[in-house]
Amino acid sequence: MTLPINGLSHVRGSTARPLINATIPSFMAEVRKRHGGRTAAVFCQTSDCWTYHDLMRRVDRLASGLLSIGVYKGDRVGIWSPNRPEWVLVQFATARIGAILVNINPSYQTSELEYALSHAGVSTLITAPHFRDSDYLAKLLALAPELATARPGELRAKKIPKLKRVIQLGPDPAHGTMSFDEVMDRGGVAPKSRLDGISASLSPDDAINIQFTSGTTGRPKGATLSHRSIINNGISTARAMHLTPEDVLCIPVPLYHCFGMVLGNLAAISYGAKMVFPSEGFDPLATLEAVQTERCTALHGVPTMFSAMLDHPEFYRFDLRTLRTGIMAGSLCPKPLMARVIQDMHCCDITIAYGMTETSPVSFQSDRGDTPARRSSTVGRIQPHVECRVVDKEGKTLPIGQKGQLLTRGYLVMKGYWNDPEFTSKAIHDGWMQTGDLATIDAEGYCKITGREGDMLIRGGENVYPVEVENLLITHPDITAVQVFGLPDARLGEEVGAWIILRPGASMTVDALRDWCKKKISPFKVPRHIRFADDMPLTATGKPQKFKMRDKMSKNLEITRSS
Repeated sequence: MTLPINGLSHVRGSTARPLINATIPSFMAEVRKRHGGRTAAVFCQTSDCWTYHDLMRRVDRLASGLLSIGVYKGDRVGIWSPNRPEWVLVQFATARIGAILVNINPSYQTSELEYALSHAGVSTLITAPHFRDSDYLAKLLALAPELATARPGELRAKKIPKLKRVIQLGPDPAHGTMSFDEVMDRGGVAPKSRLDGISASLSPDDAINIQFTSGTTGRPKGATLSHRSIINNGISTARAMHLTPEDVLCIPVPLYHCFGMVLGNLAAISYGAKMVFPSEGFDPLATLEAVQTERCTALHGVPTMFSAMLDHPEFYRFDLRTLRTGIMAGSLCPKPLMARVIQDMHCCDITIAYGMTETSPVSFQSDRGDTPARRSSTVGRIQPHVECRVVDKEGKTLPIGQKGQLLTRGYLVMKGYWNDPEFTSKAIHDGWMQTGDLATIDAEGYCKITGREGDMLIRGGENVYPVEVENLLITHPDITAVQVFGLPDARLGEEVGAWIILRPGASMTVDALRDWCKKKISPFKVPRHIRFADDMPLTATGKPQKFKMRDKMSKNLEITRSS
């Protein structure tokens, strides 16, 4: 058990097991030796099923194909795609040759795509033709009309001059693009000695991945991660779940995010477990079917994903008794949801994890021995080889139980924001990542996230922490999701606003909810402005986008006041 140091909100993870000092290619080579004949990945939508031998043969073919078209160590290779088999191949093929993988959010619009490609200096983009109602090729042509007349591999685009190659997934590649299958074919039977020589030249501390922050508050920044940081984070989270080669991990979370790519792929691979990908994007029915068909023992998701599965009208026709563990992350897991996940989904050892893109991502995680109450109120204890403390505004470590900003230090901290030294220097001080999250650490080392520094609102001189109000509202039996934030008010400076989703079939009035709140919290914390909605804006990973809700409610208030 890792306890706080000297009665302060300062914890250090165990160092009993050494970190793995390896690159992804050398790590994967060891995995292949131990588990080569075991099933590595199942893609339910395409019916693809690969052993670890199959996976690595395909990775080597793609790596060799990328070399043949001029992709080398240090080049940035973007991937703009939902969860497809090719995504997994690209993840490991780029690492095989030391190219830096740039994860691009599948929901990006043209301006966001331009920013990501330009900022990271992407020279090769691997893209799906479309996803859901988003036409990727049309967006790309709007950004780079030169693609329509370019020869494949010879793009010269005015707005994104560094982009030279576009590789399209699927059949019938558009004009100016290269076919993914063609690039694979160029690799043929890869000259393994050449690939091994390149892999041997890599360092565990080399940059290998750029992940743009989720954009819940504004313009994303490119967190740059190393081989060493993401390998060890995958291993640590797998250990917290007690994964073995017999486990089957269902991964409905997006691969472009750390949740899918690190806590999913790398965690499963580190123990030779089987990865199951239910669909290209999250679909509750497809996920339930995958768990039953593949007899999954572990399941990842954010709370809204688990709620969507539990509330699906066909939920009770599925046999989920093989489930044991997994990770729930992204936001608070309410007590009622935790109870349903354990009782109805049989996921008794589900773990709660906390982290951020900039920390590879996980720094705290619960263990299977933690009670449901602990898992619904805290994010567990510190991970191995990680150090965290809670500080006041002057940077002084606070006593146990006091609220302040959470700082993180260790192997998991990013190398920096890509091409952004100013933001990097603001984010990392003496190795400590300034998370911007408010937290407390108790006497047993459990961490509770209490909000974001910028989220606190001041109503008439009184400080209101949105998470405190959210934690109350989510206990109402008719509420399934809630976000609380400040809204401008001429008299008080700010008022408390709440965006609420009710359970199916429930009805409620604003006055009734306010009356319920008044019996449970101080009057100044009771939401003044309440919106009952069918859904809420989310990032691709299911995180609520408060700034969009705040903007929408603010505009509605302005219209109401002016009418």
